[in-house]
Amino acid sequence: MRKILAFAARLCATAIAMSASAARAQQPAAWAEPTEPFEIVDGIYYVGTKGLASYLIVSGDKGILLDGTLKENVEPIEQNIQSLGFRLEDVEIIINSHAHFDHAAGIAQLKADTGAQVMAMAEERSALEKGRHEGDNKYGATRFPAVKVDRALKDGDIVSVGNVELTAMHTPGHTKGCTTWATSVRHGEATLKVVFPCSLTVAGNRLVGNKGHPAIVEDYRKSFDRLQSTKADIVLPAHPEFVDLFGRKAKRDAGADDAFVDPAMLRKLVETSRAAFEKELKAAKK
Repeated sequence: MRKILAFAARLCATAIAMSASAARAQQPAAWAEPTEPFEIVDGIYYVGTKGLASYLIVSGDKGILLDGTLKENVEPIEQNIQSLGFRLEDVEIIINSHAHFDHAAGIAQLKADTGAQVMAMAEERSALEKGRHEGDNKYGATRFPAVKVDRALKDGDIVSVGNVELTAMHTPGHTKGCTTWATSVRHGEATLKVVFPCSLTVAGNRLVGNKGHPAIVEDYRKSFDRLQSTKADIVLPAHPEFVDLFGRKAKRDAGADDAFVDPAMLRKLVETSRAAFEKELKAAKK
């Protein structure tokens, strides 16, 4: 678990370190590697690439798309949606985990192609509409195509289509508007809580003297505490390797029906991320 999170954290840092133009040449190949879409649990589909997650949450023939990943991933994401039997216009809402280019750069084009409304936490609105992440980072800033936010959300707001409801949880730190999403699904006879956690890694954020995000340390700690006590039967992060998502798919395909179910996973992610954060904060204060 620690090795997986350490590797994922390095990828996040790499994403922020690179300029937008250099990113395409230097980013991990898996980020833009197409992969077949698949259903994770009833009504929740993976439609992203091998290294960056994009999730389609549906009710009937209407859907919510979470994260647009890279600009160059728009075409494979759209192909994945269509290969599942949905039309692009069936995507009525697009939401975001956080406004970093590896999770938000494709949203503008996806909005144009689907006609969907974009909804995001109010604290993330200006970053999305300016097309750059906010807050001081030792690697500098990266840009991405700006996108208009049609509905600014606050903590606890619900985004819904049909019978699907997603609750927005404000879990800042990684960015000012970092948003964890949660919903419930039926799985056999059980009702499971599905959580899409926003990243908890430091990824180059300045933890001391951050003029663009003065409350960053307090925000991280509050988010750690909140997510530590959040129930999650299935955890679906923006970077699939955080939870070995494809390994779990292989186990499910081999007959393990509950391969994606891991009620201890969110707590493990929080504990490991908190320890890494405190270590970096201590180093930053020296």
